[in-house]
Amino acid sequence: MTLPASIEQARFNMIEQQIRPWDVLDPQVLALLSVLHREDFVPASHQALAFVDMEIPLVADAKAARQSGRCMLAPRVEARMLQDVAPQPHEKVLEIGTGSGYMAALLGARAASVISLEIDPQLAAAARANLARAGAKNVEVREADGARGLPAEGPFDVIVLSGSVAQVPEILKDQLKVGGRLIAIVGDEPVMRATLITRTGAVGFTETQRWDTVAPRLAHFAELARFKF
Repeated sequence: MTLPASIEQARFNMIEQQIRPWDVLDPQVLALLSVLHREDFVPASHQALAFVDMEIPLVADAKAARQSGRCMLAPRVEARMLQDVAPQPHEKVLEIGTGSGYMAALLGARAASVISLEIDPQLAAAARANLARAGAKNVEVREADGARGLPAEGPFDVIVLSGSVAQVPEILKDQLKVGGRLIAIVGDEPVMRATLITRTGAVGFTETQRWDTVAPRLAHFAELARFKF
């Protein structure tokens, strides 16, 4: 597979036809999407899908990729999450689920520093290489299970879960600074909701559900108990 003849036209179409209509209107986010090359984070076997409105498998078996969460999220989902969580130039960010490294690169372009946790060793290595080529010097990828976050290195201004969970664990909320924000895709298929949690005090949080979508599960996060009749 190869990219379209006009990469810049494809990028423009992605922004104008997929991302902007999804209420991503922050000019800084739109400008970043135009200069940070998404195609450089896409596996060679799926290069033709770099600007398509879909999740991109990061391993050869597409079904297995979705079941295990080893996918790039759709461009509009990544862009909306970035806009809603609004990292600032002085802020420290934790991402859970590095994948290809693209979301980490977007976060790194807006924040002071990013630590991104990836449980899959091969994806972690590939993401490091992608980020190095992109010149993202303030992003660190660690091979780790992100379900518990990084309590010893918090608190964080921003936490991003790059995948879905049944619920946001309290241990992650506790790693937010006062005023800090966590964004995650929460729920079960067929309807999940992008949820923004803001820490308002030592024990206080506000939670807003921003928009509906569906995304693959992050590994090792607990599922809700099911009632059996």
